[in-house]
Amino acid sequence: MQEIIEKASQIKLVIFDVDGVLTDGSLFIDNNGMEYKAFYSRDGLGMKMLQKTNVKIAIITGRSSEVVSHRMKSMGVEHVYQGQDDKLIAYEKIKSELQLSADEIAYVGDDIVDLPVMKKVGFAIAVQDAHPLVIKHAHWQTPHTGGRGAARDVCELIMEAQNNLDQQNSQYL
Repeated sequence: MQEIIEKASQIKLVIFDVDGVLTDGSLFIDNNGMEYKAFYSRDGLGMKMLQKTNVKIAIITGRSSEVVSHRMKSMGVEHVYQGQDDKLIAYEKIKSELQLSADEIAYVGDDIVDLPVMKKVGFAIAVQDAHPLVIKHAHWQTPHTGGRGAARDVCELIMEAQNNLDQQNSQYL
């Protein structure tokens, strides 16, 4: 666990996939093609708390959805890349734009399309219910499943490793 804490202590950017990570992976599409997604409020609070510690958050997802745009805007997430068939392109752009090293970046994924980026970052994270190959290539696996607390697990681990968790929790005590 010490190796995990060390990796988490260096993180300045966390990149999340959406479907299967920030949601449970279900896609709700009505007869008119309107797409709906369910986000877990505890994950959102964890992400907001993490941002208050000056760790940036980004989204890289293969699908495009107005729902994702609205949710990320409401949470103050500035780096949102949707419709990314090749997630490495968005990863390299964010890394260059923020002038970060790979060791300063974490990526949270659930399926094999996330592996190219996971293999590049300093801290690769798989959600609890991730595909077996993703778990195999991850440095750490969350206690909770995608869309049901996995993002909060990541945020709290990083805040704990960077000695910020108690301060963030204290505002609610």
